[in-house]
Amino acid sequence: MEQKYCQSCGMPLTDEILGTNADGTPNEDYCIYCYKDGKFTHDMTMEQMIDHCAQFTDEINRQSGQNLTVGQAKEMMRSYFPQLKRWKQYFVRKAEELLAECPTVTIASVNSDGFPRPVPMAKGDI
Repeated sequence: MEQKYCQSCGMPLTDEILGTNADGTPNEDYCIYCYKDGKFTHDMTMEQMIDHCAQFTDEINRQSGQNLTVGQAKEMMRSYFPQLKRWKQYFVRKAEELLAECPTVTIASVNSDGFPRPVPMAKGDI
């Protein structure tokens, strides 16, 4: 069976540490440390989660057989966390908020000569 990971902190998931939904049933996406009773246990940014998880670098090294420094562990998390469900959703919401504030957007492509071809558009045109 494929190993699943918490979609918030990246911890390997086992049945014993599954988070819980509002009705008390196990949540297959998140660990109990991140998700309990249908809610995230901590309201934090991805960077705050990385800082929180980095304090467990020694434990991560013990379980993985690696010898990462805290800095290396943080860099690894910065590249991995955006792929996790919680943070992917966060970035989509953030992009939607930024787009809502912009009166125009620019769509860019590359022409046959390899040069960029930016086209500004009013949002009503999209």
